[in-house]
Amino acid sequence: MSIFVDDDTRVVVQGITGGEGKFHAEQMIEYGTNVVAGAVPGKGGQEAAGVPVYDTVDAAVEEEDANASVIFVPPAFAADAIFEALDTGLDLAVAITEGIPTQDMAKVNKRLGETDTRLLGPNCPGIITPGEAKLGILPGNIFADGNVGLVSRSGTLTYQVVDNLTERGIGQTTAIGIGGDPIIGTSFIDALEAFEADTETDAVVMCGEIGGEDEEQAARFIGEHMDTPVAGFIAGRTAPPGKRMGHAGAIVSGSGTGTAESKIDALNDAGVPVGDTPEEVADHIESFL
Repeated sequence: MSIFVDDDTRVVVQGITGGEGKFHAEQMIEYGTNVVAGAVPGKGGQEAAGVPVYDTVDAAVEEEDANASVIFVPPAFAADAIFEALDTGLDLAVAITEGIPTQDMAKVNKRLGETDTRLLGPNCPGIITPGEAKLGILPGNIFADGNVGLVSRSGTLTYQVVDNLTERGIGQTTAIGIGGDPIIGTSFIDALEAFEADTETDAVVMCGEIGGEDEEQAARFIGEHMDTPVAGFIAGRTAPPGKRMGHAGAIVSGSGTGTAESKIDALNDAGVPVGDTPEEVADHIESFL
């Protein structure tokens, strides 16, 4: 099985006529993803990456039965693109865009709570169910079909851990990059809950980083609600307090939470082994299976 995307997912690419949108749409199609349309205001009637382009997401849904979108739209306009996806009632919207203003995402987050659409990101690499569909910029060649779920704030960590797993013959059910911004759609807990309900996911990797309390909250959820074993990794152990490291959300405020140590302690308390390296994460997963 899988979570959130599979070979029935029908994708519209918002921003498909731009360089990034077109390139990654072609990569998704080459992987086997069912990309059925693009959506760019004022570009309706054109074709890009071999699929028809519509002026609106709504038209792509009506004409091509799209049920998910991937958003490659510049930061200044990305929130409007997300609103369009939410207003159309898609099952899933994946926002790849980096640098969306936090105040824009606060408005999106309020609207998101009033819809049934699942949002991944922003500032994320996307999601992949190996052999079925990939939505975003993930390198499909390193993934393999299997029984381990993965959820991560970092695209780079996703790739490193997955590569280590695949090299050992350990495939994945679904891998999700939730994004490293302060305000995102899908959380660790959302993904963990879905993996716990998936009968074919036998173990889960959770890759976090410094900043915020999402990992501590996820640790409590794991301890209270999950039977599926989880292994963890936390990036940023050597980051100095008050300095942003990489992602906009990766900053420790000095409140006593949000540090690598506090997150590792919380995960350990929940029975989650935390690897010192991505290779050690693979060791822990191998011991579960």
